Amino acid sequence: MLSLTTGLAPLVLAGLLGWTGAVKVFSRGTAQQAPKTALARMLRSSERATTVLRATGAGELLIAAGLLVVPANPVPGAAAAVLGAGFLGYLGYGRAVAPESSCGCSASEDTPITWRAFARAAVVLIGGATVAVAQDTWWPAVSERPAGALVLLAGAAAVLVALSADLDRWWLLPLRRTRLRVFGHPLLGTATDQVPVAASVELLENSLAWQAAAPVVRSALLDHWEDDGWRILQYSGVYGDRENARPVAVVFALDATAGRDTGDDPIVRVSYVDADSGESVAVDELRAAPSRRILPMAG
Repeated sequence: MLSLTTGLAPLVLAGLLGWTGAVKVFSRGTAQQAPKTALARMLRSSERATTVLRATGAGELLIAAGLLVVPANPVPGAAAAVLGAGFLGYLGYGRAVAPESSCGCSASEDTPITWRAFARAAVVLIGGATVAVAQDTWWPAVSERPAGALVLLAGAAAVLVALSADLDRWWLLPLRRTRLRVFGHPLLGTATDQVPVAASVELLENSLAWQAAAPVVRSALLDHWEDDGWRILQYSGVYGDRENARPVAVVFALDATAGRDTGDDPIVRVSYVDADSGESVAVDELRAAPSRRILPMAG
């Protein structure tokens, strides 16, 4: 079993580095995610962060190719170990100076740095050191023990998926939705019988509707209530130019049971009410950019 594990280590490590490297190099999301990473905070430039992420991705692809083609050569394994050690150092420093930022490890995750990022970097370090010392090739392990190799590769893939926050939407969120459908929401049956208001506010402030209405909003949450399954969130705002600025109430409505674990971004309805006259203000009169997720509230 140990020989099979060391024999397949280059293949597993190549798969991990090939995936993260390809995402960094070829994904359009690299430039979009770069400003949210700890790397951008360190370099004080989103452009430089994007360049470093793509260069790192190219290095990962090169190492992955070496692990696949010449796994018995210690150089690709040693390079992977050095890369893993560098990842651990970067994550530690990034967690210290920008704990709210993402690591950019796969250029598609936007969650803060957690233990999963450290664990994945440790896998690269340990896997690279193992490959460099063992100097085994992976194809005899696959050809001689295909069933065992398949089981081991499936287990390794499951572990790597579990350590990747950006893949949660493919397995963890569906699992949570199933749990909610089977066992119900943990807050049901309490006095509120709804998800916390703070959860609705967080969901709203991460939506495209909020991004479009943000230029009008001028306050924190002022009031909230439930109506026919909708959670209503009210803010104050201002529309018009400086000379003709007029106060407005900005009212958002979203599913009262919606939360981060209940699925995709919910539809958010928006209504603007003139604070002086109480009349509804048409969306095209506002300076907020349109969004496909904004639906005007009826009535």
